[in-house]
Amino acid sequence: MREYTTDRIRNVAVVGHGASGKTSLVDALAFVAGSSKRHGSVKDGTALTDYTPDEIQRQYSISLSLAYAEWMEAKINLIDAPGYLDFLGDAVAGMHAADGALVVVGATAGVEVGTELVWEYAEQRRIPRMFFVSMMDKEHADFEKAYTDIREHLTPKVIPIEIPVGEGPDFHGIINLFSRKCHLYKAGTKAGEYDEVDIPAEYQEQFARYEQELIERIAETDDTLLERYLGGAEISREEAIATMKVGMARGELFPLLCGAAELTYGSRALLSKLVELMPSPADRPPVEAERWGTPEPVSIPRTDKSPIVAHVFKTVSEPHVGDVSYFRILAGSIANGAEVYNAPRDAMEKLNHLSIVQGKDRLEVPRLHAGDLGSVAKLKDTHTNDTLSTRAVPVVMPKIALPEPLITLAVEVHQHGEEDKLSTALHRLHEEDPTFHHEYSAELGQTIVRGRGERHLEIIVDRLKRKFGVTADLARPRVAYRETFRGAAEGQGKHKKQTGGRGQYGDCWIRIKPLPRGKGYEFVDKITGGAIPSKYIPAVEKGIQEAAQRGPVAGYPMVDFQVECYDGSYHDVDSSEMAFKMAGILAFRTVAEKSRPVLLEPVLQVDVLTPDENLGEVMGDLSSRRGQILGTEPDGRLQKIRALVPDAELYKYSTQLHSITHGRGTFRASFASYQEVPPDVAQKVAAEREKEEGNGRK
Repeated sequence: MREYTTDRIRNVAVVGHGASGKTSLVDALAFVAGSSKRHGSVKDGTALTDYTPDEIQRQYSISLSLAYAEWMEAKINLIDAPGYLDFLGDAVAGMHAADGALVVVGATAGVEVGTELVWEYAEQRRIPRMFFVSMMDKEHADFEKAYTDIREHLTPKVIPIEIPVGEGPDFHGIINLFSRKCHLYKAGTKAGEYDEVDIPAEYQEQFARYEQELIERIAETDDTLLERYLGGAEISREEAIATMKVGMARGELFPLLCGAAELTYGSRALLSKLVELMPSPADRPPVEAERWGTPEPVSIPRTDKSPIVAHVFKTVSEPHVGDVSYFRILAGSIANGAEVYNAPRDAMEKLNHLSIVQGKDRLEVPRLHAGDLGSVAKLKDTHTNDTLSTRAVPVVMPKIALPEPLITLAVEVHQHGEEDKLSTALHRLHEEDPTFHHEYSAELGQTIVRGRGERHLEIIVDRLKRKFGVTADLARPRVAYRETFRGAAEGQGKHKKQTGGRGQYGDCWIRIKPLPRGKGYEFVDKITGGAIPSKYIPAVEKGIQEAAQRGPVAGYPMVDFQVECYDGSYHDVDSSEMAFKMAGILAFRTVAEKSRPVLLEPVLQVDVLTPDENLGEVMGDLSSRRGQILGTEPDGRLQKIRALVPDAELYKYSTQLHSITHGRGTFRASFASYQEVPPDVAQKVAAEREKEEGNGRK
């Protein structure tokens, strides 16, 4: 393919709620432009950017994918971002790599949860945006409703630049408000061909209303144009488009188009508007980076002559190839085989087989220019969120702030001995998806996995088997309970054994008393007069610490207590460190039972964001989880609830919150403290622990 210079490149993230038609639209745009030779279908598993077995089976996007369309002497890089909340991380990464966003809204569903979330992130990024009302050919499609939905829930600055002719199965044309012509589509068209005709009489009134609104809104963003408009002068198509592009860059206008991707209707007009209205990388301000190893800011123009700066925004694992890094060239140009420098890792990387991505295919290219998106395989020391630059100008870019995990589960292998294989596979999956986290907890004896939702972690488990041959199941994570004391007591531990020859003798008296929460463990040596020789005191403490790892309530570690060793006796011949360690163990077990032991559980501070209409139900659900509501306060358009909730009660909470709020609620949880477990709950925990240990877990 031909080379495209910076001014002829458009990087567009195609975003929206799941099932709003994004992938079908990307497929149609690439096909209509001739950059893809096949018009695929999500339903048939042949869509250009949904090509993994997971996506084909489930019929929705799971990972970010790339495609491109060549149109009007420009190259449009299309970043197809998943829409479901479990995969929001890839949508965030996609918008980070883009200069503009195409927000897709279904003609039947309108604005949904995912639409709101990606809109908020695009607002933070301050990138120009366009709207596309998709699936206009579906039953109950309603353009006016979708337009009103966008105005009310996202922005009042949206403005249609097209209106449909017919809706639902009758959808067969689009009226272009700039050209003042009607595009009527030919039944059975393969690539969006149409006949250009005059606007039908029955649409004249609607056209006049929308055209006046469009011109007025455009003129309002430019004082000179507004003066001419108010003076009765006509504004040309070229002036209107140029002014709209400036208004989009300033966040003052968001054009709205429509179409039906499966039929390719509206694809040509959309391609043209992406080229005409979206900014090129050359339109963006210089790259603001930081020189590695210093706090010195570096401003680098987005030109081919600048030092190389590239940012890796996604890593994918391909069969028989390994890890493939997707990157955006922020400045400089890169030739095939070029060497670049990863400053934080102090590693040189050679970019062999420099490629551009079209769905599952990678096309090798000799050079890529500033602003373009590329890919390269088998980088040794480079990962997602890394910056590639030069030794002469080593810089780093701010990392993409990816969303935090919301759900925690355990993963257990079917076949004993595959734990190491599991760990390696999970590490590889984290490379592909940084919103997925994992760790092994020695205390719980489980591999813990964290993700954005149940669907997210279920797909991780599927990939474990398909990609790495590890069969595993998701399980409920154990809770890191603790035990402590509510009272003080004292007693003796005496270890005396005679079996012929040298015997064993150790004798100590200890006193246990509780300490304030969070104070940990203290040992106090109160021995006087040599009742226990000083060389044996550490052995007594060692025995106490060992015994304290299994509390008397349910066998969990003891915390927040003090032990005083105040008396004892010894034998000149039979006493030893081992004998006094055993005495310490026996003393602790004896006294612990008398010190009113109780079970403690980890309690988390939970901050929940919920729409106002769901506030009562969310608070009720938290209370049913033994939660203590600390307060509520407004947070933008949502209500924020602060609560303390036991960790044990938050199992799959994200799923329940999603259900209550229809996906609009989110939460963050952080450790707050250990608190005493109610007696009835403690009994259940102790019974479950006993059952676990009876089944072989120690």
